[in-house]
Amino acid sequence: MNKVWLITGASSGFGREIAQAALGDGDVVVGAVRRPEALDDLVAAHPDQVEALRLDVADTAAAEAAVRDVVARHGRIDVLVNNAGRTHVGAFEETGEDELRALFDVHVFGPAALVRAVLPSMRERRSGAIVQMSSMGGQMSFAGFGAYSGTKFALEGMSEALADEVEEFGIKVLIVEPGAFRTSLFEADRAGASADSGVYAKVSGTRGFVAGGDGSQPGDPAKAAAVILAALQAEHTPLRLPLGDDGVTAVLGHLDQVREDVTAWEKTTRTTGFDD
Repeated sequence: MNKVWLITGASSGFGREIAQAALGDGDVVVGAVRRPEALDDLVAAHPDQVEALRLDVADTAAAEAAVRDVVARHGRIDVLVNNAGRTHVGAFEETGEDELRALFDVHVFGPAALVRAVLPSMRERRSGAIVQMSSMGGQMSFAGFGAYSGTKFALEGMSEALADEVEEFGIKVLIVEPGAFRTSLFEADRAGASADSGVYAKVSGTRGFVAGGDGSQPGDPAKAAAVILAALQAEHTPLRLPLGDDGVTAVLGHLDQVREDVTAWEKTTRTTGFDD
């Protein structure tokens, strides 16, 4: 049976390539986007397989109605892909509360609302998959990406618990951690930035990396989409899937650093219990 996909941010980048890959398998794709006209070409090319659904993921109150609408028309949602997102650059001190909350709305509260909305029917069918598009920044961070990584760390922590909770119902959870891929994430009109105080030289370097990085990222989103589908179809789907040479290297290097830090203090930190 062909699957029904609900993909947020399906108009560009990973969302669009995942949609294209699913269509290639003969599946049905409902693209949840803020501007449905952005999917006009896909709908025209695949009128029996693609629908555009107007949804702003930051509007958490709209999630349940959106899912109910898709299930009413298609009978089910087999795969939810929480892909919609944007980047943000700013030092910890420079990032205001409103900026931080807005980023959490898109990367954490929006995806959480959609997960809550799809789970009852997935549990009832004892089948389904949830793809959480994170980042290598969901495993590690550096100057200027504190707010962005904070949202991805939160998404990953919640998703790890989610995977443990829903496994008994036959539901898969896949956390995708791409490195730098040639998507629209770094486009000038989509990359958020806090006011630059000029105090933090490393953050200025990150700003330059983002401003000059659009269009030159090494990763191919189409190849990434193919790997994501392969991971979902595998008998043993991994919980985490780093993507790209840079992403895999960064995640493995970070894990090595964490192990080094822990083991360096292990003898001392193990002695913090009561002397019973």
